[in-house]
Amino acid sequence: MAILRVEQLGKSYRSGGRELPVLQNISFTLNAGDTFAIVGPSGSGKTTLLGLCAGLDAATTGSVELNGIRLERLSEDERAQVRNQHVGFIFQNFQLIPTLTALENVMVPLELRGEKQADKRALELLERVGLHNRHHHYPTQLSGGEQQRVALARAFSNQPKILFADEPTGNLDAETSEKVVNLLFELNREQGTTLVLVTHDLELAGKTQRLIRVKGGQVISDSVMAESGSRL
Repeated sequence: MAILRVEQLGKSYRSGGRELPVLQNISFTLNAGDTFAIVGPSGSGKTTLLGLCAGLDAATTGSVELNGIRLERLSEDERAQVRNQHVGFIFQNFQLIPTLTALENVMVPLELRGEKQADKRALELLERVGLHNRHHHYPTQLSGGEQQRVALARAFSNQPKILFADEPTGNLDAETSEKVVNLLFELNREQGTTLVLVTHDLELAGKTQRLIRVKGGQVISDSVMAESGSRL
């Protein structure tokens, strides 16, 4: 079953009276539970593509269908509702709310969904990522790796059907990166969550089932990977 369909997707911005294309004619389909990596040089459009797929921004041309919902037909508020119901997102710079504790940061999406016992569920998630004893700390009191694990717990708090991660290990040392990556793939296997990564790390990209390379706003290759991480 397809969880994400991207068809002839394009994104342009106006600058100085000119249209500047960032993405052109991007198409691919992902099935539920897939792991997928998007790689390419800086400025290639990777993060823009991720944002369009997640409904964080609207495309200029083409379409994105997320869990059967056509995002281009929705208003900004409606896209936000879809994200809250179906999507998890992890940012390279964590995007935690500095005035909230680790526990409160994880609770935010749960409370927006109106879930009861949000604090209990958030604490369970923090325990899952090894931060049960750090739940009362604020982001500034946590290391980069700890902040990313809080962000990971928050991203999985709504049990998303698809998780988008933008350079999830970009600000982490090698040891911490490995822990975060292991958690991502463990949660993918346990919950069947589709995992979409943007990364410069080819070793990380090689752990996924499929890898596309983007350059100049276009897909230049689309590879299916063997379980060992090598090309078929």
